[in-house]
Amino acid sequence: MSPSSDAVPPRTAFLLAQVGASAADRFQARVAELGLSAREAGAIRIIGQRPGISQREVAHALGAPPSRIVALLDELSSGGLVDRERNEADRRNNALSLTAEGRAMLGRLRAVAEEHQAEVLAALEPEERVALAALLQKLSAGTGLTPDGHPGYRG
Repeated sequence: MSPSSDAVPPRTAFLLAQVGASAADRFQARVAELGLSAREAGAIRIIGQRPGISQREVAHALGAPPSRIVALLDELSSGGLVDRERNEADRRNNALSLTAEGRAMLGRLRAVAEEHQAEVLAALEPEERVALAALLQKLSAGTGLTPDGHPGYRG
C-alpha cells in the first residue's frame, strides 16, 4: 500500500457508494409520490433553470444519451409539464420550457429535495455538512462527473 492509501480508512469507497445508493433510492421513492422518476425530476430541474434549452442540451446536462431523452420529454410533455416550441434560431431544435403546471411541480420538487437533504444529513453537525459538501464537490470534479448528471440517468 502507498502511504496515501494507508491514511484512508478501509471501506471508504464502499461506504460512499452505500450512502449514495441509499440516498438515491430514498429520493426516487419521494419523487415517485409526485408521479415522477428521478430522471424526470432532473429534466424538470434543468429545464426550469434554463428555459429554451434544447433536447440535446438536456441530455448532455443529465449525462444521458440523447435517444433516451426523447421518450422522457414525450412523457413530460404529454403530462402537461413541458412545452416544446420550434427554436426560430435553429429550426432543427425545439426550445423546451416548463408549463405553469411544470413550474408548480418544480416548486414541489425543490421542497422534496430540501426535505431529503435534511434527512440524509441529519446525523452531521452544520460544519460537518459544509466540509462534506466541499469534499464531495472535489471528488465529483476529479472523476469528471457532470454537475447535473447522475449515474441513474444514463440507462
